[in-house]
Amino acid sequence: MHTKKPRRTAERILEVSLDLFNRFGEPNVSTTLISAELNISPGNLYYHYPAKDELINALFDRYERALNELLHAADDVRNVEDAWMFFHMLFELIWQYRFLYRDLNDLLSKNRRLETHFQFVLKNKSRAVRTVLDALSRHQSLRIDGREADSVATAMVVVLTYWLSYEYVRDPRHALEPECAGAALLRGAFHVLSLLLPYLDPAQKTHLLGLVGHYSPP
Repeated sequence: MHTKKPRRTAERILEVSLDLFNRFGEPNVSTTLISAELNISPGNLYYHYPAKDELINALFDRYERALNELLHAADDVRNVEDAWMFFHMLFELIWQYRFLYRDLNDLLSKNRRLETHFQFVLKNKSRAVRTVLDALSRHQSLRIDGREADSVATAMVVVLTYWLSYEYVRDPRHALEPECAGAALLRGAFHVLSLLLPYLDPAQKTHLLGLVGHYSPP
């Protein structure tokens, strides 16, 4: 029983840190605030995570594992509805760890491990997006020249990576609040897939526009 307690405390520290980082932005959350929120001493926090970067790295590791698992679903995309679900799930995961994207440039400038590993995140996202394009092409949902596919895939990854930053700039006071998640994720998924509109089979294009329903892009 005694040996399980540190693990539970470490889990609680990560959960509370993630919530605070998402709400206020990582640069605005100190380890003192985290320990106060948990009602534990700073020494107890440092016992589990001796530096704030270790907290960030542990959360990033969780995100990266979940992302890599999710990216395997790119192999199962057959049509625009599959693609819609795939990108919506990606945005849901990004939303769960939105502090990474909200403060991305700042985090990369301060944390060498994140600087290195985010390169792998981008490469894995790019590979998965290209897999989606290839699958849509094989199933006649999409017609795109191979030379165009690379640039379109890159543009899709850029939107995936920086969409929440765009949402934040557009409405800093509300964009990253939980009640705004649904609309933000819908907009993000649509704008990623909207890059494929010129290449989609007409029926698939109509189906995509039907999937977003009442949503009208700005």
